[in-house]
Amino acid sequence: TEIYTLSLHDALPISQDLKLTLDDLKKLPRKSITTKGHDDQMHQYDGVPIGALLSKAGVPQGSALRGKSMALVVVAEGSDGYRAVFSVAELDDDFAAETVLVIDSIDGQPLGPDQGPFRLIVPADKRQARSVRMLKSLTVVNLSGSAPAN
Repeated sequence: TEIYTLSLHDALPISQDLKLTLDDLKKLPRKSITTKGHDDQMHQYDGVPIGALLSKAGVPQGSALRGKSMALVVVAEGSDGYRAVFSVAELDDDFAAETVLVIDSIDGQPLGPDQGPFRLIVPADKRQARSVRMLKSLTVVNLSGSAPAN
C-alpha cells in the first residue's frame, strides 16, 4: 500500500518537521462532525482536530498562545498547489468556536484520490474555500519577525 504523509513544517530555523502517515493520524484522538459538503448535502467527516497536530509539532496552544505567538499563522497546502492561511489562534480550542479537522474519511469511507487522503474541514466558514483537499502540508510561519515567547 502507498504511504501518504502529512508534513508539519515550522518556518523557524530551530524547529523539526513532523511527518504523519495515514496510520499515525488514525491513532490520534479523533472527532466526528456533520456539516454541509461542496455538494450542499450533509456529510459526516472523521479526523483529528488540527490543534492536536499543531500541539504535537510544538506550536503554542491554550494559555501559552499569547504575545508574539499571536502572530503565528498556518499555511495549509494541497498537492495541487492550492493554499489557504489560518491564524494559529483561530485553530486553538481556547479561541475558536468550532474545531477545524484534518479528515481522512467521509461518511465512513476513505477519501477518494480527488479529495484525500487528507483534507481540511472548516465548519465555521460560510464558504468552503479553505477546506483544502489533497492536504500535503501545514507550515507554521511567524509574522512577528522573532521567536514566539514561551
